[in-house]
Amino acid sequence: MIDTATFRLDGRLALVTGSSAGIGTALARGLGQAGAALVLNGRDRDKLARAAQGLRDEGLRVHTSAFDATDAAAVDAAVAAIEADVGAIDILVNNAGTTRRAPFTELALDDWRTVMATNVDGLFIVGQAVARRMAQRGRGRIINICSLMSEFGRSGTAAYTASKGAAKMLTKAMAVDLAPLGIRVNGIAPGYFATELTAPLVADEKFSAWVRQRAPLGRWGQVDELAPAAVFLASDASGFVTGHLLFVDGGMSATL
Repeated sequence: MIDTATFRLDGRLALVTGSSAGIGTALARGLGQAGAALVLNGRDRDKLARAAQGLRDEGLRVHTSAFDATDAAAVDAAVAAIEADVGAIDILVNNAGTTRRAPFTELALDDWRTVMATNVDGLFIVGQAVARRMAQRGRGRIINICSLMSEFGRSGTAAYTASKGAAKMLTKAMAVDLAPLGIRVNGIAPGYFATELTAPLVADEKFSAWVRQRAPLGRWGQVDELAPAAVFLASDASGFVTGHLLFVDGGMSATL
């Protein structure tokens, strides 16, 4: 039977990486509005504290954990501390990510490595640290934030596209390995969303016109429109869904 409780997350604890701004904060807000207690993560403690206070002011239960998702020792210590001091992590949203834009022939090796470390290594490191503990309990939900560019390329985005393609395939591999342990793993693939990070692109009328023309829904996405997808994948409503990549892109991936 389907009722509102099917989509509720009451009594669950969600860790959202890269959640001190933008998409990460919006995802955390949505999970919190569905009843979950939250642990926000970022590297900048002051920015993290401001984001947490903003969500607390909305009546949500929020904790913070500052760590670098690419530092395996720091991640393991942080996850252990969360589980000891706050509670068992029921939901992980692997959202921390970055990009460096340059034509392929001009992309610096250091930039390539930075993007791959954050978008792929970080997803693996945090996912593994949390999954090991979820496995002991026989339950858990992991949501990896992938991208429209997990499937499609665009000029100047070689590192980002490669990293998000890897994130898609790691999501599938995680889902296969972790399903017998009671852990479901899925991905969300956002299209073009208006955020602090994309503000220069939103302000570029030529680029914005391309987005509006390319997406069947004819506009940029708003970050709050991503939260329901995360709630669905974190809740009992998606109990038979694992290894899936859910596009939230205004239909952009459906058309040439």
